[in-house]
Amino acid sequence: MTLYGQDLGRALRPGDVAAILRRAGFCTTTFVWDDTGVFEWRDGGPDVWLMT
Repeated sequence: MTLYGQDLGRALRPGDVAAILRRAGFCTTTFVWDDTGVFEWRDGGPDVWLMT
């Protein structure tokens, strides 16, 4: 995952995405995971992973 060009880590499952975002200071309960204006998914994403 990258944020503003900074590498934050690699996510292999939904829990990884949430953990990386929390470490970066975000509240993950406010995200709409399939919002393409916020996220650019590569090799996975909400259509592949079950976001629970």
